[in-house]
Amino acid sequence: MVLMVSEEVREALDAGRPVVALESTIIAHGLPRPRNLQVALELEAAVRGEGAVPATIAVLDGRPRVGLDKGQLERVANEDGIRKLGHRDLPLAVAAGASGATTVSATAHLAALAGVRVFATGGLGGVHRQWTVTQDESADLGLLARTRITVVCAGVKSILDVPATLQRLETLGVAVAGYGTDRFPGFYLSDSGHPVDWRLDTPEQVAEVMRAQDALGGGGSALIVANPVPEAEQLDPEVHARVLEDALRACDEQGVTGQGVTPFLLDHLVRHTDGASLSANLAAVRGNVRLAGRIAAAWAGA
Repeated sequence: MVLMVSEEVREALDAGRPVVALESTIIAHGLPRPRNLQVALELEAAVRGEGAVPATIAVLDGRPRVGLDKGQLERVANEDGIRKLGHRDLPLAVAAGASGATTVSATAHLAALAGVRVFATGGLGGVHRQWTVTQDESADLGLLARTRITVVCAGVKSILDVPATLQRLETLGVAVAGYGTDRFPGFYLSDSGHPVDWRLDTPEQVAEVMRAQDALGGGGSALIVANPVPEAEQLDPEVHARVLEDALRACDEQGVTGQGVTPFLLDHLVRHTDGASLSANLAAVRGNVRLAGRIAAAWAGA
């Protein structure tokens, strides 16, 4: 086995104690230094504050790791040349002895492989705008359709085609529930403008759905718990709409395509909202991590 599970995470899993998986892309590629390391440590502390063990996931020197120590977190945060790895990149990174930060798809895959059931992130990838022309869809969706994991997120990134993403999740058979809301959150925004069919209001209710998934069988697929950023901490909706429209226009004018679209748009939002979009992003991640800790505790206590 190439998978390396930290002693703390392995002991927690063996004892049936709560564990929460965390991605590492936000550390390596989502935040500037040294704030990225500060946020990584803060998120792990938030998981511990809910009585769970954090399992930050990355690939270091070709070894997928579930649970990082402080030195390994520092490597992800500060080392130049850390790649961005989706689940398709994992065998290539392992064979090449490469180091990389894991996206949602790679994190979910490795977490499930290690036996971690709950995963917290910011926002999922999804169907890109103008999909009928570009055929651009995040690998997150297909991976979640075949991976039994509970993902706590603030919806999908608002730069995407949200209704098309929700339709695609339905087609793929991925369960989606709003947490404390009947509306699907919009990452930076509390409400994307679209409803959800199901609502869950407590960690215990989420754990009950997880148990029902296992009892019903029928193949592995994820449960998405869509947890909105608090209204007081969301990006101003009018600013969001204006800046996003400008970002999409700039993206088209500069001919940005493929994997370059998402980072281009997110960077544009950060720069043209004076960092307000980044603040909303971090507020969403913090809330998701805390909720994931409570869900993991309810699941472990089942």
